[in-house]
Amino acid sequence: MIKRFFILSSLCMVLGVSAQKSHTVVQGDNPYNIAKKYGMTVDELLKLNPKHKDGKLAIGDVLTIKSEKAATPVVTKTAPVEKVTSNTSTSSMGKIVLQPKQTIYGITKQYRISETDLRKLNPDLDSHMKIGDEITLPLASIKKYGGTQQQTVTAEKPVEKPVEKVVTTTVPAAVEGESYVIQSKDNYYRITKQFGISQQDLFALNPGLEEKGLKPGETIKIKTSNNNTHTDSVAEPANPKAKMDSGNEKSTTSTNVVAGDDYVTYTVQQGDTVFSIVNKFGVSIDELIALNPDLSHGLKTGMVLKIKKQDAAYSKKNGDALSVILMLPFGYSTNETQYRAMALDFLTGAKLAIERNARGGQKLDVKIVDSGNEASFKNSLTQINPDNTDLIIGPFFKSNVIDVLDFTKNQKIPIVAPFANTPELYNYNNLIIVETNNQTYADKIVEEVKGIYSDQKIYVVADTKKENANYIKAGLEKAVKNPNIIIVNSPADIQPDQNMMTGQSAPVIAILANDDNAAGDAFANRIIAISKEVQGVKAFSMFYSPTFEKKVDELSQASLVYLMDRKINTDGTFEKEILAAYKSKYCKTPPKYAIVGFDVVNDMLTRENKKGEIFKQMNKVQTQLATKFEFVKSKANGAYVNTGYRVIRLVP
Repeated sequence: MIKRFFILSSLCMVLGVSAQKSHTVVQGDNPYNIAKKYGMTVDELLKLNPKHKDGKLAIGDVLTIKSEKAATPVVTKTAPVEKVTSNTSTSSMGKIVLQPKQTIYGITKQYRISETDLRKLNPDLDSHMKIGDEITLPLASIKKYGGTQQQTVTAEKPVEKPVEKVVTTTVPAAVEGESYVIQSKDNYYRITKQFGISQQDLFALNPGLEEKGLKPGETIKIKTSNNNTHTDSVAEPANPKAKMDSGNEKSTTSTNVVAGDDYVTYTVQQGDTVFSIVNKFGVSIDELIALNPDLSHGLKTGMVLKIKKQDAAYSKKNGDALSVILMLPFGYSTNETQYRAMALDFLTGAKLAIERNARGGQKLDVKIVDSGNEASFKNSLTQINPDNTDLIIGPFFKSNVIDVLDFTKNQKIPIVAPFANTPELYNYNNLIIVETNNQTYADKIVEEVKGIYSDQKIYVVADTKKENANYIKAGLEKAVKNPNIIIVNSPADIQPDQNMMTGQSAPVIAILANDDNAAGDAFANRIIAISKEVQGVKAFSMFYSPTFEKKVDELSQASLVYLMDRKINTDGTFEKEILAAYKSKYCKTPPKYAIVGFDVVNDMLTRENKKGEIFKQMNKVQTQLATKFEFVKSKANGAYVNTGYRVIRLVP
């Protein structure tokens, strides 16, 4: 039987959560109106729910709220219209119409589909995630998991030819002057599309609509009269120095500077959201609302917002070439070889990336510095001229990274830490942290277990410190009902459960929270043995172990799910090209740290624009040879931290 690897990528934020009550997200909810319902600030809400720190919510998400301020919210559910298509495939496909606030992650979670499968069904997914776009999904998933959306799902019987049949519901044109009577199957998208207005304008014309939702029979305004168009818009003199790149948008939006020492102004553009503005300017939502009290009535196109001034973006010091320094621990100056092989491998991959970008037209001036060991490190800093350096990649170790940050604090040079990741580093706003931390992995394991949990006993195999295991246990105790979680020191302690009624063996859930290859071997062997004894065992691992790839057939019987920071798609065109180039240059397959070297350097160089403004490109999600890079701000004015990783699923 051919076994398949399903690889998906995901993002998690890692912060503590301390609250006792919850709110389930319904259609029309957003962070602002939820926070308002419970007497909280938006920042407080997002801090209690770090997985939703980007403000993206999906229907059914459960948010933690402050118990001391909790009130009973008024919940209004609406039924968005979905369009369903049926064809002749053995597994009938349907289509949903993308609704406001729906995201790729939210769709995979709601409809129980992996991101890999979702992308197979929708090859151009990233460019088709605008409100109103159609997303193809298995018809059975739409019917089963559509929730309130299921009310409008209609399936067509398959026909002999693969002719697509679409079932839609027309909207009654019950328009009278500037008003419209809401129909039973209306949603925001259908109304805004029919009457040619933006969702922001719809909310501006109808204060409170975003909070209470659409109620059939109520009358709303759908046309702006001539005397009240953009009443909050203020014309300001243009300042060409106050322009911002719009990230993934096609055009560049601009800001207007007013006579103020502490803030600039920004004119809201079509398609802007509060969170896109917050991300662009690196401010908190509470800071934005404090300067712009009218935001409590909704965001409107044309509105002029005051934005707290931030430090200017880093740009190249001089000349056309980007001056890059690689700090690697060769140990030649101290005659130490402990990290030399690692550094040399990293350098081979880095050189491949440098040559590739230079051939593409990028002008580079690269200098390699031997960072030595921790004791002699400060001597290596004398080789760096901070007034003529644009990017530093390395050093490898936390204490050395802090030394470089202190050394360059006046110039705010972008520093890339390939391996160091601790909360101590999160306060530096010119630091880019590549390594994903363990709590991010643990959060993903909790999410995966929650998705399949049905009252099984859960075993967590810990390492000597038990930090990962305790974190997972705490997360599961909040995430599932009636958990029975046992932390064990050895995989040998994992035992099948007993059915109290029949006395027969019952399946369990086993989780490996130990990043040790020997523990990985023992875990794999124990899972295989238990799977032969009882069906339905489910296995998860925070970490990759080489034995997982060697014993795919046996471990797939337990549907093993494990996480990796790096995984090469050997069938990919880009990956084939890089692997062939490395083998041609060095006559071997790239080892682990060569892959890291290529990925880190290539990712950073491809984020640099002609002005060297790397921090303006950090919102892009990029996958290199083996590593996914998905950076988020650790705090409003903190370091950029990579939260990208791969999920590997072994399917029976």
